[in-house]
Amino acid sequence: MKVSEEEFIALWNKYGSAAKISTVLNMGIRAVFSRRRDIERRTGVALVSTDPQKTTFSVTYPGNGVRARAEIEDGVIMVASDCHYYPGIISTAHKAFVHLIKELKPKIIVMNGDVFDGSSASRHDPIGWVQTPTVKQELEACHDRLNEVESASKSAVLHWTWGNHDMRFNTRLASQVGDSFKGVQGFNLSDHFPRWKFSTSLMVNEHTMIKHRWHNGIHAVYNNTIKSGTSIVTGHLHSLKVTPWTDYNGTRYGVDTGTLANIDDPSFDYAEDNPKNWRPGFAVLTFWEGKLMPPELCEVIDEGLVYFRGQVIEVP
Repeated sequence: MKVSEEEFIALWNKYGSAAKISTVLNMGIRAVFSRRRDIERRTGVALVSTDPQKTTFSVTYPGNGVRARAEIEDGVIMVASDCHYYPGIISTAHKAFVHLIKELKPKIIVMNGDVFDGSSASRHDPIGWVQTPTVKQELEACHDRLNEVESASKSAVLHWTWGNHDMRFNTRLASQVGDSFKGVQGFNLSDHFPRWKFSTSLMVNEHTMIKHRWHNGIHAVYNNTIKSGTSIVTGHLHSLKVTPWTDYNGTRYGVDTGTLANIDDPSFDYAEDNPKNWRPGFAVLTFWEGKLMPPELCEVIDEGLVYFRGQVIEVP
């Protein structure tokens, strides 16, 4: 049903809920959010939700596994990336992630790529005589750490966006056996983590994209923000930062979610002990009335200590 700007405002003032208007107009809730933002931007009128329940929340998954979509009116999404989980190592950032899951009770938890390192499955030659963990050992480490996340999250949707290191598992097997074992249980990394949904990206409310990587280099987050036209949350570079950009369409945010690993972990021995402009931590995305609030970072400041929302938090 097509409605004018005045009719939409009248409906919003009557119902105060994107979910109810979606039902009344037989209109997708993403379209309702989009229309609401356009009207607010153009008229300066604030369309405030008056629905005390504010229960709008759903996640849909595509058949091709590329772009999943989430609709969230109010709530938190916690995003961590580049865990590179290593046998026997539990990082401070990981402990803080688990701790804050219990505190913040997110609607969605996103592991934004490179949970699995895949050093022994890499196409790169080993460094000297270094012994790298086997795929089995790495899978067990991933299971151990993700079980801790799952236990802390209770009812959160668990989502995993593919990272380039994660793909080492599938790529190595595909290159060795071709199509012979295609579709056989266990030959895809996702088979080993049945509680997690996988996709290349996750688009939230049609204005916040979460994916592992896009641009590279020191200006990657800036370029991602400028060129995407949306807020965009990426990992890959381990830099942990927020880059806002404001233009005639409003403010959008570029976020690098850092790394959940310690920067001196054995996974990163390839860096040859050079200084790394990396920061362990993760991002917290808060949505209010369908809008992304300024993203927050939780950053490791010392072993067992993180900084979040003006407080130093100990995570033994």
